[in-house]
Amino acid sequence: MRIALDVMGGDFAPVSTVEGALLAAKESNYKILLVGHKKIIMEEMLKHSKQFDIMSLNVEIINATEVVYMTDQPARTVRQKKDSSLSVCAKLVADGKADAFISMGNSGAAMAAALFYLKRIDGVLRPVISTSFPTISGHCIISDVGANVDCKPEHLVQFGIMASLFCEKVTGIKSPKVGLVSIGEESTKGNALTLSAFELFQKIGINFIGNIEGRDIPRAKADVVICDGFVGNIILKFGEGLASMMFKLIKKALKQHPVAWASLPFLWLAIKDIKKRVDYTETGGAPLLGVDGICIIGHGSSNAKAVKNAILAGARAVKNNLVHEIKEAIVKYKL
Repeated sequence: MRIALDVMGGDFAPVSTVEGALLAAKESNYKILLVGHKKIIMEEMLKHSKQFDIMSLNVEIINATEVVYMTDQPARTVRQKKDSSLSVCAKLVADGKADAFISMGNSGAAMAAALFYLKRIDGVLRPVISTSFPTISGHCIISDVGANVDCKPEHLVQFGIMASLFCEKVTGIKSPKVGLVSIGEESTKGNALTLSAFELFQKIGINFIGNIEGRDIPRAKADVVICDGFVGNIILKFGEGLASMMFKLIKKALKQHPVAWASLPFLWLAIKDIKKRVDYTETGGAPLLGVDGICIIGHGSSNAKAVKNAILAGARAVKNNLVHEIKEAIVKYKL
């Protein structure tokens, strides 16, 4: 299996991307294609020569002379920067020279590159970004989280079909429960979009459990949470901010109580477990579902651990024939 990594993408690239790639190569037998400025990548790899036996790792450098920056306009940049590390990654997958590509850079440009080079799967109305979100019992998949801010009911239903397949094939949850985000559990609650989508969901064969409210998401009522990208992005960013706030409040409260602060060494393992549950680096990245190839889009501030896990997530999607499964499902549930 060959995974192409956009080494130049991300706030901490190439430091985090190169280290993450080496970690993934060390933990697996996948071939990691490091795409970017060859000289920069080689210099960064040499910094890890004491940590890794670089010569034994299954990695290959693919030179790309241009870089897509976070401030670049997505569609125009993909058309103009044909030799960017991001575009080269997408082309490698399109040409069958890689099985998946990963980018921690400009998410809009990553989506544009996937659409430009990989194209949409026949019958898919809108590709969707689906990401993992922590819950009381593990994680759920939220779809969409920003790719499509204005949606039609048919789009939401396809998001549910594709995210449900990802949840089942990649995360291993059999017959995942699919919930539609609304302002009440009753079928009569919601706006024009959710009311129409509710009716369509009831007509297809996935495990649709009906409407769910915002509070139901962390309570793990659904394995797959469906909403438009506007709502989904707000949920995601609110969750990140809430988790950060909670840990700061806990730290502040412990400092105000000397006895509690003194007991911190005994509490530390439990706090570490909680922190791990809400840490986005554990899942690595969000799959772009609906394009004819595997594309994983990571957080811009990803560290090496997140890069490694994004690469491994891409490999799991390839291993489980996710694209083929989505193609069959789109035909089966044709709207």
